[in-house]
Amino acid sequence: MNGKGTPRTTGFSLLELLLVLGILVTFAGLAIPRYGNAVFRHQADVAARRVAADLRQAQSYAKLASTACTVSFSVDTEQYQLANVPSFDGQPGDYIVDLSADPYNAKLISADFGGATQMVFDGWGLPNSAGTVVIEVGSEQRTIAVDGETGEARIL
Repeated sequence: MNGKGTPRTTGFSLLELLLVLGILVTFAGLAIPRYGNAVFRHQADVAARRVAADLRQAQSYAKLASTACTVSFSVDTEQYQLANVPSFDGQPGDYIVDLSADPYNAKLISADFGGATQMVFDGWGLPNSAGTVVIEVGSEQRTIAVDGETGEARIL
């Protein structure tokens, strides 16, 4: 009461609060799947860029060392390896990338380089064949194509 005998009417009624809550739940229901798809797109893009960059790295290393550099893909383990290339983290052994681990959480669907799952860059940085690598995160797929003449890796 406000002193004149009439009740106060500030605040919201239960019906108004339930109506607003219902609208918020509806918008959240629409936004969450879109957010999940955006995360899958981002992870697929990042994984594809990593594969393309590592193929370029292998090509550069082959030119720099004037020796062949092999990139081997293993569909079973979701990994690829740059043989005779030192790891960037300073650990002994070859440079190995696990696409199924964070931050990629990707599946290696296929790697085909003229019927083989490995690509060899010679001492001049030229590839032994053209090829493709296909990765998948959720419903998103990315294909990395390697030109057979120049060794250029592109994301399609």
